[in-house]
Amino acid sequence: MKHYLPVVITIGFSVVGVLGDYLLKLASDQKQPLRSGWFYVGFAVYASTAFGWVYVMRHLKLATIGVVYSVSMILLLTALGSLVFREPLKGQEIVGLVMAIASLVLLMRFA
Repeated sequence: MKHYLPVVITIGFSVVGVLGDYLLKLASDQKQPLRSGWFYVGFAVYASTAFGWVYVMRHLKLATIGVVYSVSMILLLTALGSLVFREPLKGQEIVGLVMAIASLVLLMRFA
């Protein structure tokens, strides 16, 4: 279980990253995006994870962090895009998502 805590924290950072992306997407719809409140809140959300990354990096290889973070970000951003912003998913994109999940399973199994 001790080995999985850094992985869970990394996935949690993905959730926080998606929240930051959502806030930045809201900022991008403003007349002056870089001066909007959404931009500053999104920036602060991203910055809030810096201390936790130090903990994760002490316990996982950078390659493992990269794969876990990337795959979870892809899945979460895809869900956000399709559920919140009503962006349609194509068949090729769904196949890509399945392959991304398979890569994470392989990495965790053999790392």
